[in-house]
Amino acid sequence: MRQIAGTDWSALRLAGVGKQFEGLSGDLHNAVTAIDLDIRRGDFYCLLGPSGCGKSTILNLIAGLEKPTTGEVEIVGPNATWHAPIEDPGTDRMMIFQDASAALFPWLNVEENVLFGPRLTGKADSYLPKLKVYLKMVGLAQHAQKFPFELSGGMKQRLQLARALIMEPEILLMDEPFAALDAITKRGLQIELARIWHETGKTFIYVTHDIVEALLLGTRVGVMTAGPNARIKNEIRVSMPRPRSTGSAEFVDSVRMLERLIEEEINAARATTSD
Repeated sequence: MRQIAGTDWSALRLAGVGKQFEGLSGDLHNAVTAIDLDIRRGDFYCLLGPSGCGKSTILNLIAGLEKPTTGEVEIVGPNATWHAPIEDPGTDRMMIFQDASAALFPWLNVEENVLFGPRLTGKADSYLPKLKVYLKMVGLAQHAQKFPFELSGGMKQRLQLARALIMEPEILLMDEPFAALDAITKRGLQIELARIWHETGKTFIYVTHDIVEALLLGTRVGVMTAGPNARIKNEIRVSMPRPRSTGSAEFVDSVRMLERLIEEEINAARATTSD
């Protein structure tokens, strides 16, 4: 696949996408099936669903870390004037993982971790002006010489974000990055992430099983069915103004609506298991 940075792409599209995995017994299992999804450039798209529904599988397919068994994952130009299939990883799509400690290099300090990707390009010097910009953006400008073991959990996630942003990708893929953090740190990072999304204009695709988080961050929320054979059950547009208040009537109504959708899937999964 060609790199999409700097092009006039308009959407990321999954068409009829399915992914099978082989179990220990040799049997094939469908993680996701018939996924049809259009994520527009500049979206903050949240994938929401019960555990094990294939959210991370979809993220890996978009990242190019996995290949679909069926269907196409592609970048689409304006009015579908061109299509570029995603076949491999690329610097136009950067992944941010839940376990920041495992993702960071412990022998490198903050500044060196951020510059790791640029050094692989052989043009690290050209990224130096951006280094200060992105460290300041994520609130780590005063911690550039610290090592990961000296950082809190929230700071480690900020470091992951800076390391992704300096490559100036078109799409940031985030796999439950705040799930292991305490509630106060998590809320602060959600506010910061919404600000960074607004400032950069990047396309964010964010996996979560937290309904409140999806509504606080997302422009759209795709609700998945329970796995296996998971698919997109519903998609809602979140048009509430920012910053969003969890106490507003519209927010509370949206939470209740999503809770009903997720509860339906959990009950369906239990019924299938009991059968």
